[in-house]
Amino acid sequence: MRLPAWLAQHLAALRALLVLTVLLGLVYPLLMVGIGRIPGLSGRAGGSIVDKDGQAVGSRLIGQAYTGGDGKPLKQYFQSRPSAAGDGYDPTSTSASNLGPENVVDSPDKPSLLTQVCARSKAIGDLEGVDGGRPYCTAGGVGAVLAVFRRDGATGPVTRVVSLNETGPGEPFLATYDGVEVERATPGGDYGKGVVTPVRGDAPARPAVPADAVTASGSGLDPHISVAYARLQVRRVAAARGMSPAQVRLLVDRYTTGRLLGFVGEPGVDVLQLNLALDAAHPVRG
Repeated sequence: MRLPAWLAQHLAALRALLVLTVLLGLVYPLLMVGIGRIPGLSGRAGGSIVDKDGQAVGSRLIGQAYTGGDGKPLKQYFQSRPSAAGDGYDPTSTSASNLGPENVVDSPDKPSLLTQVCARSKAIGDLEGVDGGRPYCTAGGVGAVLAVFRRDGATGPVTRVVSLNETGPGEPFLATYDGVEVERATPGGDYGKGVVTPVRGDAPARPAVPADAVTASGSGLDPHISVAYARLQVRRVAAARGMSPAQVRLLVDRYTTGRLLGFVGEPGVDVLQLNLALDAAHPVRG
């Protein structure tokens, strides 16, 4: 007895569903788990965890913060690049900030990308004892951005100038603009009719603080920093550990990885491995 066409089609679809469920929902996952248990691959499958004295201290794939209980950087450790993943280096919230180069004006609840970069650069400059100034940043560590009001909207003489990212009392980063006195912004003020005008300032074209020190990676989990950022930190780490800068630089060189395939990307320094090597070679006495 032949089954009706509609019933035969439904039974065929059901058989395909059952077969694919077994293959892709059971056999394939178990096969991948089995492959992940093969010696030489099990470490990567388990997250590339790094152990020290029998305890997990991090992952080769994920950056982490080296800060004290007060949130300030520990001077005896090399610092990672910033992270926008969750509360920082959260592998369950891997992401970037999604802020672009035109995000230069602070909002009431969140600083602009420019101000974030300026604040980080100033903080790192203070920590490392170098000039943390950058183009389009004020000396106070916020974006140097003006709202310029003109008589005829976008044209005509300047009638008013406001430093958008500076609020509260104090002198603005620029005294006058086009002959008009600059004022600081008032919280909640409406400056939408002003022309947003970033001011470059007199910062050097090549800041002392490298770009990766003040910007997060696309994933927010990058475990490496640039060679330039590592070298910037050498003197501080050496002083905190009672080592010579030359000794620390040797370790930096040891944990510097080259370009992929010899020409892709830039060399990077593995922060976790470098800090573990420092602890092993010259631990800090509490």
